[in-house]
Amino acid sequence: MHLPTHRPAALALAALLLLVLALPAALAQQADTVIAEQERVIDEIRNRVEALEAATEAAAEDDAQLVEIRLELEEVADSLLQAGLAFRPHLAEVNARLEQLGPPPEEGQPAEPDIVTEERLRLLAQKGQINALIGEAEALSITASRLIEQITAMRRDLFARTLSKRYEISFTLIGEVVRDFGVEAQELYNTVASWLRFAVAFKLTSLLVATLLALIAAAIIFLGGKRLFGSLIVAEPEAEDPSYLSRLSVAFWSTLLPSIALAVFLSATYFLYVSYGVLRPDIARIMLTLFNVLAVVYFVHRLSRAALSPRLPNWRLMPVGSRAARTLVWLVFATAAINGLDYVLTTINEVLDAPLALTVGQSLAATVAVGLLVILIGTVKPFTGDSGEAGQEEAAAPAAPAAARPWPTWLRYLLYLLGGATIVSAVLGYIGLARFLSQQIVVTGAILVTMYIGFLSARALSEADAFTHTALAQRLKRRFAFDDGTLDKLGLATSIAVNLLVLVWGVPLILFQWGFQWGDIRGWVTRLVTEVHIGSVTISLVGILTGIVVFAIGYFLTRWFQSWVDGSVMARGRMDVGVRNSIKTAIGYAGLAVAALIGISAAGIDLSNLALVAGALSLGIGFGLQNIVSNFVSGLILLAERPFKAGDWIVAGQVSGTVKKISVRATEIETFQRQTIILPNSELINAAVGNWTHKNSLGRLEIPVGVAYGSDVRKVHDILMEIARGHPLVLKNPEPFILFAGFGESSLDFEIRVYLADILTQLEVLNDIRFAVVEAFEREAIEIPFPQRDIHIKSGRITAAEPDAAASAPMARGAAPLEGPDAE
Repeated sequence: MHLPTHRPAALALAALLLLVLALPAALAQQADTVIAEQERVIDEIRNRVEALEAATEAAAEDDAQLVEIRLELEEVADSLLQAGLAFRPHLAEVNARLEQLGPPPEEGQPAEPDIVTEERLRLLAQKGQINALIGEAEALSITASRLIEQITAMRRDLFARTLSKRYEISFTLIGEVVRDFGVEAQELYNTVASWLRFAVAFKLTSLLVATLLALIAAAIIFLGGKRLFGSLIVAEPEAEDPSYLSRLSVAFWSTLLPSIALAVFLSATYFLYVSYGVLRPDIARIMLTLFNVLAVVYFVHRLSRAALSPRLPNWRLMPVGSRAARTLVWLVFATAAINGLDYVLTTINEVLDAPLALTVGQSLAATVAVGLLVILIGTVKPFTGDSGEAGQEEAAAPAAPAAARPWPTWLRYLLYLLGGATIVSAVLGYIGLARFLSQQIVVTGAILVTMYIGFLSARALSEADAFTHTALAQRLKRRFAFDDGTLDKLGLATSIAVNLLVLVWGVPLILFQWGFQWGDIRGWVTRLVTEVHIGSVTISLVGILTGIVVFAIGYFLTRWFQSWVDGSVMARGRMDVGVRNSIKTAIGYAGLAVAALIGISAAGIDLSNLALVAGALSLGIGFGLQNIVSNFVSGLILLAERPFKAGDWIVAGQVSGTVKKISVRATEIETFQRQTIILPNSELINAAVGNWTHKNSLGRLEIPVGVAYGSDVRKVHDILMEIARGHPLVLKNPEPFILFAGFGESSLDFEIRVYLADILTQLEVLNDIRFAVVEAFEREAIEIPFPQRDIHIKSGRITAAEPDAAASAPMARGAAPLEGPDAE
């Protein structure tokens, strides 16, 4: 019997020893796996960095390729960071194990077991491998950072060389340009003709199908937008005085939607031609440039016509004359067309490998022409009259024509400066700088004007009731039965959406025009949403949004759990209402605290930093800020618990009025005398507060009424009930109630009790019912009594007797009793 008793214990001890011996082996195998995997990752990264370094040298003159290489290097840097982080837990385990094993025994000390020595050596070897890999990752990270800085410097130098390169301008250039132009024109004709013969002979079906599909795509965009936005696209000629919002909307959408439709047609045509093999490489390059120029020129022309409206004066956005409007439209179109033609010809020259003199001469002529046109735009005197309404010169009939007024001084001189700088740069031979300036004048100017119109439209939409009177709002009102308040809020939301749309659309386009690449913008956006550095603190917008979403989920789960516990668990246990409310409140606060902690952790915020806030609060309390902290905490409780809200009618001690604002320190209350009282939040937490409109505005009103003794009380009851039921603001359910309150000293006391849907209307109801009571009692001869005394004068003294004794008491010296309101 002795052996069976100890056998289970021996087996358990053996299993424990096996587990202790197997655990280091398992950890070692896991560490070896991680080291091998990360070693493979670092080798791949090393090869990638070497390839990118070679690509950087090869793409020294290609700005777009340099941007792509830089983005790849940033991804490499992130991969190296992740590889370094992967070693941290295993390195911590190795250090912990080494600390447990302790240092090796010194000379003269007892030798340690061989298994311990082997384990220490193995851990030291692993630690050396990890440190070596971390050092290699750091070296690669330094190399990647150096390449990123090198690419930034190369791009900056490339941009500067493009703008600062100078060409020799002389009279001999004219002859070379004329001679080379004829040759290149013939070569261009031969190139295009040969391609057309090829396309018609072998790719005619593909050519027609691609063009038809592109037309269908553009038609869907244009017709769908026209059907969706309706009157926001087309100006109505018969409209005599359209609102400013209508003019802005028509200008904005009539520019944007047709331009998008044309861009879709051109881009779809090019894409389908390339996909079907219709285009040769040389024709593809020329066609791509031509399509881009067509889209830009059409957009600029459409924008100028929409803003200036030369044929419809009432739809202009600026108070300019009709002649000036037509002149400006043509000047703007000519500026855009000449600038676009320069870029098309430059591309053709590059494709045909034309002489450099032809490109320089053509760009010189184009940029000088653009500069002159810009100066001409500055000399126009567009404004007439003093009114701010467009087209007033057609509507009014003054005795003498109003003097034309020029552009504002700052705008006029800015146009002169831009035009002059373009001409001077071109004449001095800085063709790259002149072309850059002319491009910014046309394209960036058009984008800025469009963005400005969009911002004006958004601001007009945000005005009170502005969106409510639009055709779109009326259509929504008929379709979804929206009220005016909902439409006004929808207008505000639309205003915000338009602002965001303008920014998201306009800012990247401007950056593209100023030499930035799509990779630059993508990198900025990625860094913005993933890591924003404020001092030593790194904030991730994605993490913050994640934290907000997590907190919102926790909040709704807490509310659901509160309702479930209160309605399904505690209700069945028939707990006291006070206990139920306490438990429900505690669950709510605990759930919100947990949701807030999880949300903060999900947002990537270090919770240890909150200790600074707690320390600051403790220090403030120590210096006598107890009242401020008390009011602060009370304000948080009021905002979270919401015993009252802005607009409620509350009574707090001697203060009665409407809540205007609840802040974390005090609550602003406006009395019915229009006096504003700032009440500390701690007084609202520590004292009883009456709220007339807590859950709703329903309230009961009591109106006391007295009638003389001897009146028919049943008849009085019926009259009062009829008056109460007949008032339009008195609720039928709960029904009015007439209380026979008691027997007063001078009257039979009644009380009218009625319920009102809005207790704030009580003064109006009080007046109406009291007037009605007086009028009804006068018709029915029912007396409303008042306190009385009969006064008798005897022997020079004034004595008072009860009214009942007045008839039998002898009157001295024939004096009559005093009755009515004058009696005291």
